[in-house]
Amino acid sequence: MNRTSKNINEMTAAEKRALLSQLLQEKMGNTKKYPLSYAQERLWFLDQFQPASAIYNIPTAIEINAALNVRAVEEALQELLRRHEVLRTSFSNEDGGPVQLVHPPGSFKLQVEDLRSLSEGERAAAAQRLADEEARQPFDLTLAPLLRARLLQLAENRYVLLLTMHHIISDGWSMAVFFSEYGTLYEAYCQGRRSPLPELPLQYANYAVWQRQWLQGAVIDEQLNYWKQQLAGMPELLELPTDHLRPPVQSFRGGWQAFVLGAAVSRRLREISQQQGATLFMTLLSAWQILLLRYSGREDIVVGTPIAGRNREETEKLIGFFVNTLVLRSRLQRHWSFREVLAHVREVCLEAYAHQDLPFEKLVEELQPERNLSHNPLFQITFVLQNMLTTTPQTGPGNPGETAPAGSFTAEVGTSTAKFDLTLSVTESGDYLIMGLEYSTDLFEAATISRLAQHFQTLLEGITDNPEQPISQLPLLTAAEREQMLREWNDTSKPYQPQCVHELFETQAAQRPQQTAVLFRQEQVSYEELNARANQLAWYLRELGVGPEVKVGLCLERGIEALLAILGILKAGGAYVPLDPEYPRERLAFMLTDAGVKILLTEERLLPKLPEVDSSIVCLDRDRSAIAGKNSLQTPQCGITPNNLAYVIYTSGSTGKPKAILGRLKGIDHYVRWEIEALSVAPGTRVS
Repeated sequence: MNRTSKNINEMTAAEKRALLSQLLQEKMGNTKKYPLSYAQERLWFLDQFQPASAIYNIPTAIEINAALNVRAVEEALQELLRRHEVLRTSFSNEDGGPVQLVHPPGSFKLQVEDLRSLSEGERAAAAQRLADEEARQPFDLTLAPLLRARLLQLAENRYVLLLTMHHIISDGWSMAVFFSEYGTLYEAYCQGRRSPLPELPLQYANYAVWQRQWLQGAVIDEQLNYWKQQLAGMPELLELPTDHLRPPVQSFRGGWQAFVLGAAVSRRLREISQQQGATLFMTLLSAWQILLLRYSGREDIVVGTPIAGRNREETEKLIGFFVNTLVLRSRLQRHWSFREVLAHVREVCLEAYAHQDLPFEKLVEELQPERNLSHNPLFQITFVLQNMLTTTPQTGPGNPGETAPAGSFTAEVGTSTAKFDLTLSVTESGDYLIMGLEYSTDLFEAATISRLAQHFQTLLEGITDNPEQPISQLPLLTAAEREQMLREWNDTSKPYQPQCVHELFETQAAQRPQQTAVLFRQEQVSYEELNARANQLAWYLRELGVGPEVKVGLCLERGIEALLAILGILKAGGAYVPLDPEYPRERLAFMLTDAGVKILLTEERLLPKLPEVDSSIVCLDRDRSAIAGKNSLQTPQCGITPNNLAYVIYTSGSTGKPKAILGRLKGIDHYVRWEIEALSVAPGTRVS
């Protein structure tokens, strides 16, 4: 068949399968050098930027509670390496680009460690430590095999098998293939039989060749056109409330938390999926994107998700890195119900599945998003739904169906890394949904992720209770958080008699007259002196007509004189209007006129900066002698209460004319008392 005579999109299903088989089975001469698949190429480049990293390790720990034929284990692993060339493949940089090198089959040595001499507690600790070490030990991509196996013996018939692969040669589906074939081989070798598995008609490297030949011309153009349209104008970054500022360069350090969703809620979510003609993946993705909307305040939500990438029969039995990544963009509306959101997300997913063949690497290359080392391109949050076939096996190899007894060792392995800001992983396990959150510890604390997990569970429960409710009204807070917000945080009433702020100052002056009240640069003033000078200014202002609700302009630079002026105005019963000497004259004139200022306090050197006004001007330096001649021992009795005006301040005027904000004496009293309590302010404390 002439493969160029007909467009791939015009072929029948049978013709496509024939072409695929023909391409995949073509040999590249006698050489063992092959190009990388697009997915492999991305991981190879990432490894060049961050070598010696365990971020793309796939660690597995399996407990075996049965007699074990160690030799059969080793032989089964060796046969798997012979069958699957990718398991004995390394990667090299030749002529400026990467190639994969398939090495001939060789012997494989299983590392065995006997921990039986240790106490039970010591064995469990040692096994966990060794599992963590294996998971975090990086691979050198230039050295094959990119697979390690380690067998720990804990008791006579109790073992833990540690297997670690690099993602560049494997994925979740591959792990299921690996363990399925391993179980078959182990059983055969224990019985002295040969491998019953048929030879593979093709290898992963053949797929890599085919992928690069097929994704050309009209095929890739049609895929690219869809994704360019779908992702046009999408936000560069989805920011969530974080505990720490985003670092300029990601460290990929991560943490992990797991939780289980109850059977009743899980069952109801499946029922809603069926009613809407959607999959459980679509339903959970809808809920996840709603949570992200509620957390971020954004309605344009972009989430990445891995897809198996095995939509052709010939690839189903292969081990290799087939996973592709889809960018799922949902533009939600807060007034939508959950059912409306699910309908929208369903359409987004179906269209994405129809265009899933475009490698994520090619999409990034084509869109050319602005590269920033602080976050991943296109999306920073991911969602994964997987079943038990693509996760760590829960039974011992060669011993199908036998699970670990209660209280036995279960290794929780992880690389302590996070590829993204936040990833939600969901595994179906019978009637339950097991959920896990992988998060960047550069951004989040464990307590924050724990709260997020609780909020997601509450949201899912709210969805199952009423899927018709607007998503903006779906519950997030737990019962304890609602009680805290409604009761504890609002229980702020305290019996007290409000006072005027200058009265609070006078109390302090009476208790510690000789202590320093204000320190500014090289100058300091005691409580006694500051109180006396403020009294003198208050009497002077009273004679000029200052009393309750009378506004006094205050145009002074920051310093002791400004604080003295505020106290003097308040003691006289007036309200101060702060005026920055650096403001334009037009703004100062507006504020003076709008506030109805009768008296203006300033200094002679600042007079040239002031507009012409009808107010009486008092210069603290020029009129110092007249002010100092007033009574310094007593505060004028002006009859004001905490309900009287204390100050008038103005907004910036960025949206029009500046607007006046009135502050009363009791407001200052409330704030001062709160600050003393909240900041544990004690006598002698300095505030700047």
